[in-house]
Amino acid sequence: MIAVLQITIPAILVLLTAYVLLDKMLKNDAERRLFELKKKNLSATTPLRLRAYERLTLVLERTAPATLILDVFKPAMTCFDLQAVLLTAVRQEFSHNVSQQIYVSNELWTAIRAAQESLVKLVNICAAQFPADENGTKLAEAIIQIYAESGATPTEIATELLKKEVRNLF
Repeated sequence: MIAVLQITIPAILVLLTAYVLLDKMLKNDAERRLFELKKKNLSATTPLRLRAYERLTLVLERTAPATLILDVFKPAMTCFDLQAVLLTAVRQEFSHNVSQQIYVSNELWTAIRAAQESLVKLVNICAAQFPADENGTKLAEAIIQIYAESGATPTEIATELLKKEVRNLF
């Protein structure tokens, strides 16, 4: 009986040691593979994410009221015409870039949507102050003035959040 124990106990100790070592080795190998996969995916997705941030920055800049009005305004436009063109331009800018949301955080995308919605609301509120056949210049001036007087605009907030998120990538 003692002879069996003298053989069995060391064999069990060797078996347990081998099990622990193999288990650690397999876990380390799995972690290393996961790290390599993440590293490979990160090198593939980082350029896509940066392009998405660039495109969203352009959307925010293009839809800033002063820029947007300069791009779409024609001297013969009425308030109604300018309102329609501005709303169409804002919606098109955002709809062309809606797919970029998969590369940015939910918080940033929410801020970008808020910028769009606030701009649409601003245009509609300002347009309601003028008769539809009034010269569009008055509407343009009102939009730019109200936007300039507001503190931190949703566009500025979204832009700052976007910059912060890009800085956190590196």
